Amino acid sequence: MDKSVIDWLSKSAKEKADAIAVGDPDKEYTYKELFNNSKKVALSILPYVEPCHAVAFYMEKSADGLCGMLGTAMVRGFYSFIDVRAPQSRIEKVLEILEPDVIVTDKNFKDKAAMYAEKFKVVTIEDLIDGADIEYSINYDCKDIKDLGDLRLKLKQRQLEALDTDPLYVNFTSGSTGVPKGVMVNHRSVMDFIDCFTEIFGINDEDIMGNQAPFDFDVSVKDIYSCLKVGARLQIIPRSYFSAPTTLMDYLVENKVTVLVWAVSAMCFVSIMNGLGYKVPESVRMIMFSGEVMPAKHLRVWQKYLPDAKYVNLYGPTEITCNCTYYELSKGETLNDTETLPAGKAFPNEKVFLLDEDNTLVDTKSIGVEGEICVGGTCVAVGYYKNPERTSESFVQNPLNNDYPERIYRTGDIGKYDENGNIIYVSRKDFQIKHLGQRIELGEIENAATSIDGVTRACCLYDHKKKKLILCVTGSLNGKEITSALRDIVPQFMVPNKVNVLEEMPLNKNGKIDRTALNAKFIAL
Repeated sequence: MDKSVIDWLSKSAKEKADAIAVGDPDKEYTYKELFNNSKKVALSILPYVEPCHAVAFYMEKSADGLCGMLGTAMVRGFYSFIDVRAPQSRIEKVLEILEPDVIVTDKNFKDKAAMYAEKFKVVTIEDLIDGADIEYSINYDCKDIKDLGDLRLKLKQRQLEALDTDPLYVNFTSGSTGVPKGVMVNHRSVMDFIDCFTEIFGINDEDIMGNQAPFDFDVSVKDIYSCLKVGARLQIIPRSYFSAPTTLMDYLVENKVTVLVWAVSAMCFVSIMNGLGYKVPESVRMIMFSGEVMPAKHLRVWQKYLPDAKYVNLYGPTEITCNCTYYELSKGETLNDTETLPAGKAFPNEKVFLLDEDNTLVDTKSIGVEGEICVGGTCVAVGYYKNPERTSESFVQNPLNNDYPERIYRTGDIGKYDENGNIIYVSRKDFQIKHLGQRIELGEIENAATSIDGVTRACCLYDHKKKKLILCVTGSLNGKEITSALRDIVPQFMVPNKVNVLEEMPLNKNGKIDRTALNAKFIAL
């Protein structure tokens, strides 16, 4: 039985040794090279990384970065990629939670990462792959390791002790208290999902998957581990290409990409910038998208230029390992601008259901009746790293089951069934929203705003129709000053599109900020 994603890597390295496993604009590795480089990383970091401890990655995604991630998994550590564009204060919060045994960076970010060297061991991926740290650890750092043979023996023992419940990665999402939440996912959750994912969509060793998502975003999990599972090729697309449509389309065509698993925002970028009008990547046979509701007008653009491709809408939060439902459009199926693409039905081995406000099951035949989307199965994440309180709030006992322990995740998303039994996403239950493909808790923006000197109260709204963040504040600063200050506190995708400075904040009868009044005033119905 495969109990680790490393089992998949080992198998593909044996069966597809000379096939290209991963490529980026600078280099590419065969499966044999990917395995060997990952093992070099593992041997290099083994003396420093305890089982089930964190290794943080401070770098952009790359072929070398993948070697680092897999090397981390080889030593039973878990990886966590850090958004290098995030404000330093947010990065420091993430590192404070992770307490990584090692921070891995690369030559491009080495100088920036040096600021964390006082608290953590910082190494470059280039040195790890070159084996420089292996020699150092043997000669200087680890007195209990006598030679390379001893190091290899310890690595083998570490792998023999591995469990499928070992954590594989932690991805951070926005937290309402201003502290990011680290969603921890184990090997078994990923392997069970990818087994189904690759089988349902027929992903095979001839596919070339065009990776759009950064490695700190769980959309990338489908790209990476689908390729490892079946021996396909992962073609990494740099972040910068998604602001240069001609470069992006040239890259897709040149690399003969066959499968796209992209965020909706990335697909919209291509359609808005008329990328397909410039050049059509005719090798693409399947396009899957997720992250937020796909606008019908943008989907139609893709369907116009790639009419024979398969289109699939995927739904699911980070906490349930990528996705829990899918909806495959039939050939020629299009939507008008008023229609909503279904989130679809559950993946095999996943339980997806709706609970109303009384925790009563919403029947699939109760068309249009709304309920909270809940998910059960091995896909459910371990929980929020070092955050038992938030974990216990969302990862709960199934209220429909009083007979034995059954853990489910309450997504906070509201859904309903259509006449075909598909789930239709309606909205967030609370003030957690999706914006530019990123999940955001409005409370984090509010906390950031109120942390600024000169701001007394803050309330953040979201205009779902116009896809805009609207911040309402009271205080002595103007909108431009607040926006400028926020850019130093939160990631760019969380900076409000508009700031309204009010004389006073409306309050409801309980003394809380009256969001209803603010919505009525600043968001057109």
